[in-house]
Amino acid sequence: MDQRSTPISVEWLGTTYKTLLAASETAGRLSVFESLDQPGYGPPRHIHKAEDETFYVLSGAVEFWQEGQTTRHGPGDVVFIERGRNHTFRIIGDGPARMVTVMSPGGFDGFFAEMAKGQYQIPQDMAQIARIGALFHLEFTGPPLGH
Repeated sequence: MDQRSTPISVEWLGTTYKTLLAASETAGRLSVFESLDQPGYGPPRHIHKAEDETFYVLSGAVEFWQEGQTTRHGPGDVVFIERGRNHTFRIIGDGPARMVTVMSPGGFDGFFAEMAKGQYQIPQDMAQIARIGALFHLEFTGPPLGH
């Protein structure tokens, strides 16, 4: 397997996404990326139709919402979201949060590259974001937490 010397990083909506292990390096079995999210950030509620998603919180505080249940997590906590489950998260507290996310199977990391390329805004560009998201088996179901 070829090793990349530098992980691929993109920025979108104040979050830095660094691909640590691309789907192309795992025969599509999984993707691993790190994110640095700013206080108050959280994506719109959504469903991954094809991927299981596992978050490992490295630093900061994160509120997860999954199918109507809300939990709070900090460094060292792991959160598993099974494919097909409606979910989102929001960074809480005064500081940013760093998380490592594993998507299985892989390939969703390409979504962030597309979002960074277009620098799409929420909620202004949600129709375009949803169209691109559908290409990555992603369905948006509602607003971010707190909206």
